[in-house]
Amino acid sequence: MKYRGLLLPSMVLTILLLAMFFPAWFTHYAPDEVDLTAILQPPSTEHWFGTDQLGRDVYTRVVYGTSLSLSIGLGATLIACLGGILLGNAAVLTPRFIRTPLVRLLDIMLAFPDLLLALLVIAVLGRGPENTLLAVGIAAIAGYARLVRSQVLLVKSSGYVEHAVALGMPANRIIFRHIIPNTLRPLLILATIGVGHAVLAASALSFLGLGVTPPTAEWGALLADGRNYLDSAPWISLMPATVIALSVITITLMGRRIQRLIARGEF
Repeated sequence: MKYRGLLLPSMVLTILLLAMFFPAWFTHYAPDEVDLTAILQPPSTEHWFGTDQLGRDVYTRVVYGTSLSLSIGLGATLIACLGGILLGNAAVLTPRFIRTPLVRLLDIMLAFPDLLLALLVIAVLGRGPENTLLAVGIAAIAGYARLVRSQVLLVKSSGYVEHAVALGMPANRIIFRHIIPNTLRPLLILATIGVGHAVLAASALSFLGLGVTPPTAEWGALLADGRNYLDSAPWISLMPATVIALSVITITLMGRRIQRLIARGEF
């Protein structure tokens, strides 16, 4: 069965998406419900992931955090893809006086780690979910633009594009009918993997106190909540960290498996 490698990641991803859109299906607690009689309780049948320093149910906060964490990951990846398509095509199809400095700008952006670029954007825009989404998305644009640029160079020199040029087809029609559509498949594969990276980057920013701020339920912020209680209540950080790792691994496995299937012509 050629798609069996997608079965387990698909099941986990389905659960994550259900938790993203319908968190109330998974828990009857409210994410910000404080219970001072249940402070720092370990995992139990009543509180599956234990409780935090305010008696809030960690499992509930992780479930409700799925919506914001995945939304940031998906939104940031969308921004990176759109920016990558625009800049990647411009780095090949525009006049030389625009193309050359644009390529140099992309090279400079690629020289910096994505997280560092995201930190620079946060320093300018400030903290918050929307700014975190923008920061992670902008930081990833250069990587997508490089891929699009390489694909555009490849497609531009292909026989069917040269044939279209020889027939006198308008340049804009060649771009939108032949060049852009034929660069999207590898971009979509990278985007699938990139969602996991974006979730991880957003969680890292929140953990550093530069992304989503407490008491908002977001995986990175939940991870940061427990760093002062690692000796007495490690589950406060351990449970969100486990969900982050599981989500990133699942999304990455899905992207890698799809990539292999496409390479073999089975998808």
